[in-house]
Order: sequence, then structure tokens, then C-alpha cells
Amino acid sequence: MAAASTKKKTSRKKTSKKTPKKLVIVESPSKAKTIEKYLGSTYQVVASIGHVRDLPKSTLGVDVDHDYQPKYINIRGKGPVIKDLKKAAKAAKKVYLASDPDREGEAIAWHLQHILELDETEANRVVFNEITKDTVKNAFQEPRTINQNLVDAQQARRIIDRLVGYSISPVLWKTVKRGLSAGRVQSVALGLIIAREREIQAFRPEEYWTLDSEFKAGRAKFKSSFYGFDGKKQNLPDNEAVQGVLKDLDRSQPFDVTSVKAKERKRQPQPPFTTSTMQQTANTQLKFRTRKTMMTAQQLYEGINLGKGLGQVGLITYMRTDSTRLSSLAKNAAAEYIHQEWGAEYSRHKPVAGKQAEGAQDAHEAIRPTDVFKTPESIKDKLTNDQYKLYSLIWSRFVASLMTPEILDTMAVTVEQNGVLFHANGSQTKFPGFTKAYQAAKQKDNKLPALKEGDQVSLEKIDPEQHFTMPPARYSEAALIKALEENGVGRPSTYAPTLDTIQRRNYVRVDARKFVPTELGEIVQTIVEDKFPDITDTKFTASVESSLDEIEVGEKKWVPVVDEFYRPFEKEVQSAEETLEKITMHDELAGHDCTVCGAPMIVKMGRYGKFYACARFPDCRNTEAIVQEIGIPCPKCKKGQVVERKTKRGRKFYGCSRYPECDFVSWEKPKNEQEAAKTDEPAANSTAS
Repeated sequence: MAAASTKKKTSRKKTSKKTPKKLVIVESPSKAKTIEKYLGSTYQVVASIGHVRDLPKSTLGVDVDHDYQPKYINIRGKGPVIKDLKKAAKAAKKVYLASDPDREGEAIAWHLQHILELDETEANRVVFNEITKDTVKNAFQEPRTINQNLVDAQQARRIIDRLVGYSISPVLWKTVKRGLSAGRVQSVALGLIIAREREIQAFRPEEYWTLDSEFKAGRAKFKSSFYGFDGKKQNLPDNEAVQGVLKDLDRSQPFDVTSVKAKERKRQPQPPFTTSTMQQTANTQLKFRTRKTMMTAQQLYEGINLGKGLGQVGLITYMRTDSTRLSSLAKNAAAEYIHQEWGAEYSRHKPVAGKQAEGAQDAHEAIRPTDVFKTPESIKDKLTNDQYKLYSLIWSRFVASLMTPEILDTMAVTVEQNGVLFHANGSQTKFPGFTKAYQAAKQKDNKLPALKEGDQVSLEKIDPEQHFTMPPARYSEAALIKALEENGVGRPSTYAPTLDTIQRRNYVRVDARKFVPTELGEIVQTIVEDKFPDITDTKFTASVESSLDEIEVGEKKWVPVVDEFYRPFEKEVQSAEETLEKITMHDELAGHDCTVCGAPMIVKMGRYGKFYACARFPDCRNTEAIVQEIGIPCPKCKKGQVVERKTKRGRKFYGCSRYPECDFVSWEKPKNEQEAAKTDEPAANSTAS
């Protein structure tokens, strides 16, 4: 009997195919992390790490004979990123392009569309002005196709700037030295700085005098200033005029109060921030450089981890904008907060219950907090010091812009004796209004005593003081940005890189937070002004910006705009190449010889400022740091002198001249024995290491 055959049962595992996810591409990993949290598990959010394609660095990359067609290439080093993006796009159910809501963001999306070979007619472009749950989700309900007008405006800017930079730079290399550059906005900015320096050099001070006085009314004292004679304003040009006034006064006799004008004045809040006003205010109030402001704002926009329960949250709306408009939802939320915190009398608006008629999203809003109830103090422990300072500034300015005016009681008093007039002005806050939220805008009270016409006051003291008129101030970053904006030159996104470039090229240096042109900067600007006058003309550069704006809204085509600019410019380049001669820049002698070979040492400019180098370079590579003694012996070793040095970031510190033998170092300037005795402080201390 044959043995029964037994079949072995095999268990088959069920294999479930992974459901493809929807792919979202943004610029930065931080932004990707925040958005992925809001979209959920059916989405994969990845970052392109900025641009993926650009014009080549080694060549012009623009075909000027065939409608200025750009020759884009994949950016060097982006190969692995592009490979990963292509792989993810191929496996995805759908691809969304969610780069920033501006020209540059639109161009990034367009480049990604080409690299990933996406359908140009497909609605896959998603934009949002703030990274919050509702806004992001709503944006994905209404994707659109890529806006070619925005792309063309960005392309035109990029191509014009490339034509300028790659045409003028070789001229500068040939006539001055290699490594120099010029650009539309850059040259105007440098021109403003140099023009201001020329004004300062040409300035001739004029003498004038003031007569400040102190009067007493009962027990109260108040200050006033000389106004003039018999109701007419009079200047005091010299000491002779001052003595003429003093001769007419009898200090032993009372002065009459001849006029008292009291009135109520309202101070209105400023609008919420645009990019440039944020840059200016952060520079003046927080001492932030423009690049630091934009970097910190980018972090706040893309998302900060607020901890358990909240995770990554975008705290402000998009930080590149020239609009002061606000959505109705933002206004309503602010009104609700103001009513709760300070009361109805502080709010310009009444909170509206229920859903707003206007959408929550406005692509060109001002910079504001995404949630006004996330006050700076409530999240301070989750922010860095810089993030907290900037967020506080943005939050305060936004809330204040929707509050009622500050009301001041003001008083103007005229005091007279023998026809000589003194004026005093005072003010006192009657109702704080918007300054409750924006303390930086609050002014100090200057209360005058209760006076009325016919009262008499006595002169306590009078102080004649000589002055001289001052030259116009050099540009700070804030002042330069304001000047560029007023002239219509550049756009919010261009200011930070422009200011950075003119410093890196050593066209300007920063002294006491003000821009000072260097010899190199003046030489370059003289060449550009002489040979390429349009590039340095503010009106011409502003007209180019206006043309770019017209391309953006579809009123102009980009090729004719570029052609209108380039054809005359091309002739200027040819003329400059034929006529310019080599300019020799003589090195400044250091005043001592090289300790290695005995050749003279000269002053050179490097990335971090000036230094001494051997004149025989490259045969001798000896260099020395330039240090400045401050006249105080080293408090640690007693042998060396304390010298002033700078870090690579340009921060000033003090150390021993015998370093590295002596390692004394301090952020604070040490005091000598006499100075220390006046302040009861140690003569010097090593507060940093």
C-alpha cells in the first residue's frame, strides 16, 4: 500500500502596497517641519534648500543675441538634493510647490517644475502668507498654476543684474584690480554713501549761540530758551549778540508771563511693519544689522518649537512685503486682545463675533504676529534672545497700530522782560493710548507749573552756550535703507545682500555703526559714475524697478524691458574698455620693516580689516595684526601694553600686546588708575577669555 502523500501547507503573507503620499516642496527644512505637522500623514514635506537652478558662475549665461535667453544650470553641490527630489516626485501621488509668496519664491517653484518635469498646466502652486494650521490647510484647497508674470519679473531682474555685473566687473579688474564688482542697487547705495561723505568734507561749520534759562514760579522751577525780541524770533550768531540780550535783562526784577497756550494733542500710532521699516527700526532700537534682522525674521516665520502640545509654530507672517494692509481676521483678533487686556477705550475696532466676510489670507499683508494671543512674554522661554527681541518689536508695533491715539496735554508759555522773550514748552500724557502696547514710542513727560497770563516768575539762572553747526550725519544701515526706499531703488529683499556686498568688497567700512567709504570704494564709484552714468542714477534705477513691477502685473513683457536697458549699456561698456587706463593703487607703508626678511611692511586690506604684510609677498608671507595701544599697562603681566583688537565678526576687545605669552583679554575697556579711582572700580579686569 502506497504511503499517503501529505502536502505541506504554506501560509501566504498578504502584501499591502504603500499608498503614495502627496509631496510638498518648500525651501527650508524648518519650514518643511512646521508644514508637515499641519498637513498630516498623507503628505510628505521636503526642502529644496533654496534655489536648485541658476545662471552659471563661470560665464555670462545670457544669450544677448537671441532675446536674452538664460542658460540655467543645476547649482553645483545640489546634485544629491535634486536626485532625492526627483525620486520623491516620481513616487508621489501629486506634487505641490509651496515656496515663498514672492517673485523669488515663484521662480524657485518654476525651476523645480522644470527639473521635475511637472505638467505646466497643472494647478500645483500653493502660497500662504503665514504658517498656521488653518492658513496652510486653506491654501492647499486652492492651488493654482505658476504665475509666469512673477517668474518673468524675477528673471528680468536676475538677467539685468547679471548683464551689469558681468560687464562692468572685467572693466574694473582691468583698470583697478581683480575681485571687484558693481551692480545697479549696489552702485546707487555706494554713491549715496560717497555723496554724503563729500558733503561732510565740504561742510564749513557756522557759529551760533543759545541762551537756556531756568525760571521759578513759587516752589516750581521750569526751563526755557531765548526766543527773540518784541514778538519776533531772533538768532544769536555770536557772543556779541548774546551780550546784547544780557544787557537788556535785570535779573533782580521779575519776568512777566505774557502768553499761556494750553491744548490737547493726539499722537497717532504708526502702521505695522513693512520689510524696510522693520529693518530700520530693528537697527535703531535693537542695534541689529540688516542681515541679522532678516535671518531672525525668517526663523520666526518658518516656525519655532513651542514645546509639548504646540510643537513647531510659525510666529509671524511673511517678512518680505511692502504693504501695511491687514486681514480682517487679524484686526478682529487684535481688537479682542486689546479689549480684554486694556479695555474698549484703547481699541480702534470693536471685535466682531462669528466668521469674517473677508478671507483669513492676504498675500500682501504687513508683517504681524500670526496669533496675537501668543504674547512675547508668554513664549519668551522658547525663543532665543534675538528672536524674543524681534518678535516683541513686531508684536508691539502690530497691536499698537490698531489702538487709539495717545492724548497729550501741551502747554506753551512765553516769559518777557524789557521786550526780551523766552519760550517754554511742556507736555504731559493725559491718556496713554497705543503706548500701552508700544512702550518704545512713549515720550517722557515735561510738565510745566500751572501758569496763567499776568503771573510773574523769577530768573534763577541763565546759561549762554556757544555751538557750531554740524555736518550731515553719515548713513547708518537704517538711514541708508530709508534713502534707498525713498528713491525707489531696490526692493525689500535686496537691501540686506546689497549692504553686505559693499562691505565684503571693502568699498565701505563701518565706524560707530555708520558707513564710511574707503579709497577703493571711491575709485570704483568714480569709474562707474564716469563711464556708466545710468547705473548710478537713482531715477534711472528706480525706473528699472518700476518696469519690473509692470512685468509682474502683466503690463510689460520682460524681453523688451531688458533690451531697452542693455543696448545703450552695451555701448557704454565698449567705450569704457577702449578708453580706461590702468589705475595704480599705492600701498600704504607701515613704518617698520619685516622681521623675517627685512623688506618694508605695508598695510593691506583683508576679509576682516587691515593688517600688515611684507612688501615681498608672495616670496615672503610674513603678516602682522594691526593693534592700537590704549596707554594702559597689562594688569595681569605688568610687562605688556593693553591693545585694542577685533574678532573676525568685527567685535572690539582688549588684550595684552605680549599674547600668547600673556593671555589677558577683556570685552570692556580697562581703566587706568585715575579713571578707576573716580568710579571706585578696579583698574582693569579680565572679564572675557
